[in-house]
Amino acid sequence: MTETVSLKVSVSRFNPETDSKPHFAEYTVSVPHGCTVLTVLETIRDTIDASLSFRHCCRSAQCGSCAIRVNGEPALACERQAADGDILEPLNLPVIKDLVCDIAPVIARLGSLQGCSGKLTREALDSIKPLRDCIECFSCVSACPAVEGYAGPTVFAKEARLFFDPRNAVDRIPIAVEKGLFSCTTCRRCVEVCPKHIDTPKKAIEKLRRAAVLAGFGLPAHASLAELIEKTGHSVSSDENAFLSQCAEVYEPPKGVSLKGDVGFFVGCMFNSRVLQPAFDTVYVLTRNGYRVHIPKTQVCCGSPLIRTGFSGFVPELQKRNIEAFKGVDTVITVCAGCGSTLKNDYETPFKVYDLTEFLVKEGFEQPENRKGNYTYHDPCHLLRGQGIKDEPRKILISCVESFTDIKAQCCGAGGGVRSGKPAEAEEIGCRRAEMIRASGADAVATVCPFCEYHIHQTTGLPVINIATLLADGYRKKDEKK
Repeated sequence: MTETVSLKVSVSRFNPETDSKPHFAEYTVSVPHGCTVLTVLETIRDTIDASLSFRHCCRSAQCGSCAIRVNGEPALACERQAADGDILEPLNLPVIKDLVCDIAPVIARLGSLQGCSGKLTREALDSIKPLRDCIECFSCVSACPAVEGYAGPTVFAKEARLFFDPRNAVDRIPIAVEKGLFSCTTCRRCVEVCPKHIDTPKKAIEKLRRAAVLAGFGLPAHASLAELIEKTGHSVSSDENAFLSQCAEVYEPPKGVSLKGDVGFFVGCMFNSRVLQPAFDTVYVLTRNGYRVHIPKTQVCCGSPLIRTGFSGFVPELQKRNIEAFKGVDTVITVCAGCGSTLKNDYETPFKVYDLTEFLVKEGFEQPENRKGNYTYHDPCHLLRGQGIKDEPRKILISCVESFTDIKAQCCGAGGGVRSGKPAEAEEIGCRRAEMIRASGADAVATVCPFCEYHIHQTTGLPVINIATLLADGYRKKDEKK
């Protein structure tokens, strides 16, 4: 006999004929233990309120029609196990009634195969395969932080499929550009919420952008950046004041600190030329914790700005130089989320790559003196979703500051070349993030990305500090007390 349980849930209700805005209604239902959210909704409709509106069809996570938000996150109602206290809302799209959204505008932007000439090749099939599992649930469209001009991840997964298909007779690149190809921040939020785990940024956006660049549709700001990287090896102009010009090639732990091992430090262009202090603080934190730090002067840009914007032709040369620069080093530390994600996901390195926070939490670190004030933490997309690192920065931050207020992760708009190529769109996304940060009541923001630092400071006016600097300041304050 199936065990039944009593669950209390809150459901967003909205009838445009009678309601000026959505409101929540609470329901208590008796349902089979371990049932899905869809079963809960059906039970409410069948036994309590027949007017409740929601979509569903296949019940096997194949049609995508039952996608809603469960506790703020997109999910398929037929797949998500129900729990007491669940909050059920429609996707973040225009609402027709209750949990039913208007998806017609998105469907209207989906491309279709035209021409049907030629044959589907094995090579084309291999490119299409990672994208064809899309069930058009539009969870990714609901969660995407990009501006209105961006057609959405579902649309671009379809555009890429059509572009790769040799049977298609229409040039998809101008169409993709018109639909906002360069407005994606590559934050990977779409991958996070996709029930089929489709990697649209990597398998669709980046490949379409590369094709767009080759076809002459690259953005001027991105072209200038690519030219600078090819000429200098760095995405930010540097001189004798750059970190790599000033630093030593090897730093030893201070006197009295036992040597734990050797690590390499991949500096990154921003910390090398524009925001130098976090680079010096990273070296100090690592040596203070017992590591000999090697800093090859021949290291260059990781290539992330080129990969994300479509100017990726020079990337193999950068990869070759960086792998050669760190030859003989087993462990490389980064303090830039974008560099770390690129080294981990776009390289085949003979060394292990760690973000500073990831490495210190794994190996253990000296506790610093607390810094006064209430801090919040901004998750860089390339750290949270690019490297799967969420808890480690928070553990370090909590050890560094007097008070910590956590907030939900949200893209700030600085990534994917949007800040440089589409600054107005980046600012719009950043202003949304700024509202969330201000609502936390924090005095300052900590993060692990120089681009996020710049962008969040610009949109909030608050101090934004790299976690390496917070740790270093905590160690210095600790020494002053002694």
